[in-house]
Amino acid sequence: MSNNPQKHVFYVHGMHCRSCELITESELIEITEVMEVKANAKDQSVELLADFADFSFEQISERLSARLKPFGYFVSSEKPQKMIRWSEFKVALPISLIFAGLFILLQQAGLIDLINSSQITYSTSFIIGLVASLSSCMAVVGGLLLSLSATFSKGEQRLKPQLFFHLGRIISFFILGGVIGALGAVFTLSPVVAFILNLLIAFIMFVLGLNLLDIFSWTKKIQPTMPKFIAKPAHLITQFNNRFTPFLAGVVTFFLPCGFTQSMQLYTLTTGDFLTGGLTMLIFALGTLPVLGLISFSSFKFKDSPWSGVFFKTAGLIVIMFAALNLLSSLVAIGIIVPIFNF
Repeated sequence: MSNNPQKHVFYVHGMHCRSCELITESELIEITEVMEVKANAKDQSVELLADFADFSFEQISERLSARLKPFGYFVSSEKPQKMIRWSEFKVALPISLIFAGLFILLQQAGLIDLINSSQITYSTSFIIGLVASLSSCMAVVGGLLLSLSATFSKGEQRLKPQLFFHLGRIISFFILGGVIGALGAVFTLSPVVAFILNLLIAFIMFVLGLNLLDIFSWTKKIQPTMPKFIAKPAHLITQFNNRFTPFLAGVVTFFLPCGFTQSMQLYTLTTGDFLTGGLTMLIFALGTLPVLGLISFSSFKFKDSPWSGVFFKTAGLIVIMFAALNLLSSLVAIGIIVPIFNF
């Protein structure tokens, strides 16, 4: 038991969202000398109540960094300086414009149906899932996978836990997505309420897109997130060495603080149908599967790639495009404006 606890404040480089706060708090509280942890993504800091005895500031930083290193963070006394790489837009903007042009051409030709009226279709769900799996928003799910790998790391335990995690994630997204869809039918959403929900979805996606661009710090403050009292216990599940733990960890990812997941959950509420809601969330989860699978069975870390900045900016512009299209489609559906595209 600590006899001389003191308050320590450090900066965590790489922490940028509520998911990062969750990982930082969950990992650092496991250090024996630490009694309380409070992370703050807004200023990328972490406050500890701990007794590190005669350890120097540098020694404490190294110990904390060692705990967070698997998640891509490190601790120091210097506040992280935000660097905007505007040159990445020289590649990201043309790619996103080409994507938008192909989207419109294929849509007009009737070859794809990404957006129909005010609805997000299954194709859109898969694309959003793919973007989400590579975004910073899904860092907490990658953290769960890393925690599972550390807990179940011996012999035959290495493969099965990962498979059960993904199985739990896919099953839960279908069932819980269906439940949300069915709730929409129970409450019989009026056109006005459905319109408001679609506006909220567009807003969340717009903020997510801005966050991916990584040029405004204020967007992180307005992004809706899952409350910590719901999300934090989900991460702690991975610390129990039980054969059912990986499956349960996959299930609880439905409740973790990811804006992409929450925007899709809001949409399923507007479907008013169990099967439609379930399939929408299932296909979204399948969209995240390729990248999360790489994290599970390899040392894949996309954010360490030199091209990650270009990808995030491209993805951000595309997500903003989806937000704009969803907004326009909602306005068309309620009769405020006439159709601009034949979606």
